[in-house]
Amino acid sequence: MNQMSMNPVELQKKLITAARANPPGREVPYAFEKRVMALLAARSLNGHPVLWLRGLWQAAVSCVAIALMIGAWALFSPATDNTGDLSQSFESTLLAAVDQGAQTQ
Repeated sequence: MNQMSMNPVELQKKLITAARANPPGREVPYAFEKRVMALLAARSLNGHPVLWLRGLWQAAVSCVAIALMIGAWALFSPATDNTGDLSQSFESTLLAAVDQGAQTQ
């Protein structure tokens, strides 16, 4: 049977049966299973939101840092001399492919 589709109640019954068949030795500390179960319950409830929040804060900090670097670059970069008409440059760029297609035919 696939472990992903196993019923949790059935799994719990199998684990309890296996634990009863193998009693703990003397080296196992008192109430060890209760401490383990308490830790598992605490992690399953608190683990996922904490991970999401930590990841979102790291993403927010990195986005702010990138925005500041790009802003500083745009502010302090030397201005380029764009004396040409932007509409003419745009038109010649768009029509360059049409002109090349006409020349090859």
